[in-house]
Amino acid sequence: MKLYLVQHAKAASKEADPERPLTEEGLQDIRKISAFIKPLNLCVDYLWHSGKKRAEQTSNVLAEVIRINKGKTASEGLGPSDDVKVLKDKLSTSKQDIMIVGHLPFLSKLVSLLLAGSESANIVAFKQGGIVCLNRDEQNQSFDKPKMASKPVLPGYGTLRRDESTVEGVEPWQLEWMVIPELLT
Repeated sequence: MKLYLVQHAKAASKEADPERPLTEEGLQDIRKISAFIKPLNLCVDYLWHSGKKRAEQTSNVLAEVIRINKGKTASEGLGPSDDVKVLKDKLSTSKQDIMIVGHLPFLSKLVSLLLAGSESANIVAFKQGGIVCLNRDEQNQSFDKPKMASKPVLPGYGTLRRDESTVEGVEPWQLEWMVIPELLT
């Protein structure tokens, strides 16, 4: 399963426009990202966005260059302050490739929970218009993880169990790649 997490591109301030549509710079940035990923021929089952105008506009630009098998829709539970554990539980039973266009701090908390087992790990520096691709390999979940006695891997981020090679509370997600507009000319 692949999970693509996209922070919406740069949006207008609330003072300039309460709906916060993308700025011209934001549109240019997400078009750069779209042009960059187009040769990858990305295919997802679903493209979800938060329903906020800036996320919807970002998803519309991305939808022009990726194949969406089952649907593109606004989804509840993807707002900036929504509970990431709800989505984590939903993803843990899914085998479908999904792209989510959303907001901080939600995306940062979600990727931290998936990769490190803690919402507060703050391990990915999202940028507006950037894409983070995570992979959960259902077939090969034992990628040389050491077997150790029960003790914290990092304080507060789960423990390795003596009899298994998995981190308790952490699913086998891996960061596959990330691209941000600033990397592209």
